[in-house]
Amino acid sequence: TSSTTKTTTMTTPAKLYGRDLSEYDEIDVDELLNKLSAEEINILAKEVDPDDTFLPPSQRCSYDCEKEPTGPLNRKQLIDHINKQAIETPDKPELKPYVAGTVRGKKWIPPPPPVKEQEADEEIAVDLGDEYEQALSLATQEEIIDLAAILGFHSMMNQDQYHASLLNKGQPVGLGWDGITKASKQKIYPMEPPNATDPDETIKKVQDDDPKFIDLNWNNIKNISDEKFDSLFEALANNTHLETLSLANVGLTDKSAEKLAQALEKNNTVRVVNVETNLITPSGIVRLIKSLLKTKTVEEFRASNQRSQVLGNKIEMEITQLIEKNTTLLRLGLHLEYNDARHRIASHLQRNIDTSK
Repeated sequence: TSSTTKTTTMTTPAKLYGRDLSEYDEIDVDELLNKLSAEEINILAKEVDPDDTFLPPSQRCSYDCEKEPTGPLNRKQLIDHINKQAIETPDKPELKPYVAGTVRGKKWIPPPPPVKEQEADEEIAVDLGDEYEQALSLATQEEIIDLAAILGFHSMMNQDQYHASLLNKGQPVGLGWDGITKASKQKIYPMEPPNATDPDETIKKVQDDDPKFIDLNWNNIKNISDEKFDSLFEALANNTHLETLSLANVGLTDKSAEKLAQALEKNNTVRVVNVETNLITPSGIVRLIKSLLKTKTVEEFRASNQRSQVLGNKIEMEITQLIEKNTTLLRLGLHLEYNDARHRIASHLQRNIDTSK
């Protein structure tokens, strides 16, 4: 037979002023409120703060001002009055005057730190076995460094020891376990020589359509006049051998960029166009990219680092639509801010690369 035991939980009855509240469970509250007068209800509302989030704060607040407003609220006048009162109110006198270098009242002393359960310097005994103990005890410092490098324990050695071990070189002289790695001395590279290209000579070669002249490089040449740009672009329109056009950091403006765009619409041989670090506006860049759709021969176009670093969403979307119409362009050097434009252009350029293979 199975026996079941019943357990009863004892609860303490809720009381108010010593009286059991359970006596009022069957009393209708609405009936009691109907018996109260308006004055009694107002008194009751002032004494009771209803915990009801659906009531507006004005009805939940026990403060009730029956005084009529004397006029409209002037916020600036009220703030000025509060500030005036704050300035005119004298400071409370200090019970003990301030004296430099003395402590007034009880000085706060920080509590002692908790006792550590285990000291940091306590050694942990690990039994590696006689064979490993003997091998490690007889190992040289270089062998231990190599072992630490293989296991990836970078904190057990300095930087020079780690790289020397990876490259299978001898350990640096004078650097042991306590050695300090110093910064490597920087290599001094010679300054890049200025561009010695003669603009007039290259313009003459482009005008003569020299079959051996396929790479024009005017990068970093200063003070090139607009007349020379115009002569170059007029000759470029009829040139049939030039393949690379490099005009980085030459002070190219929108006026010259328009002439370049007109030349690219007629040229059928240029594969690479570089106009980085110039003074072309976003609309000028759009004009150049639009010109690439005419003959569809340019495979690489670079125009980053202009005076206006930010193109804007409208310009970037316009560039994206022009690039998506171009089936020849493989590489684009242009800083785009918006992810949508970057993703669409990258996907289209990759499609062009896959198609060209």
